[in-house]
Amino acid sequence: MPNIFLKFTDTLTHQTLKKSLFIIFLILLVDQSLKFWIKTNMTIGEEFHVFGDWFIIHFTENEGMAFGLSFGGEFGKLALSLFRFVAIVAIGWYLNDLVKKKMPFGLIFSITLILAGAIGNLLDSAFYGLLFSNSSWHSVAAFIPEGGGYSSFLHGKVVDMFYFPIIQGNYPEWFPFWGGSEFIFFRPVFNIADSSITVGVLMLILFQRKFFSRKHDSDDAELEVKDEDSEEVIDQNIEDKKKPIDNGYEKQEKDNDRQTI
Repeated sequence: MPNIFLKFTDTLTHQTLKKSLFIIFLILLVDQSLKFWIKTNMTIGEEFHVFGDWFIIHFTENEGMAFGLSFGGEFGKLALSLFRFVAIVAIGWYLNDLVKKKMPFGLIFSITLILAGAIGNLLDSAFYGLLFSNSSWHSVAAFIPEGGGYSSFLHGKVVDMFYFPIIQGNYPEWFPFWGGSEFIFFRPVFNIADSSITVGVLMLILFQRKFFSRKHDSDDAELEVKDEDSEEVIDQNIEDKKKPIDNGYEKQEKDNDRQTI
């Protein structure tokens, strides 16, 4: 029974890990395919409306942070890329540990989304500067240009394209600092990798209690199974030890009866 249980859990662990890797592959495939198309077909600032004025594909690039944010010039860009690489290694190790511990798949799925998003944006910053020419307001980037890319390794720009200006208006004149200025929600432009990270983080925040309570329940159930298996083994050992003694006792009784006769 214990061997069967271990083989079953090993099979589940292997299947869960394969699911996570497949999800990462799908997210990266869609993310990088869309970025490649945007980069080689649109100029900076070019856009087209998908649904009215609230869902727009708008091409922009940033220095590597999520939702179009930038960070600290060339040194900041390098530091951010290195930090992202270290974070990916740490998240990958944590994901593998969660799978081995048979944590709830909802938790594993959340971490998988975060890892996929981090890898997606790292690919941009690591390789796009080497693989593409510079995108401008008047020219589309070329893939693998003759003169080389627009930047060096880990200094590429992240491609963003999703823009959802759902609410537009102006702040009231009396509003501090921004009175009378334009108000747009949601202003940041982002990509699929950003969305993957955001959804993963939101799932962790919203369902963390559910995730970890399920783990405690599964631990208790697994412990009960192991306890039952241990009790069966102990009982069997006791029975095995009794048999020779009982047989010896019966033989001695029969010998005594013969001598009496």
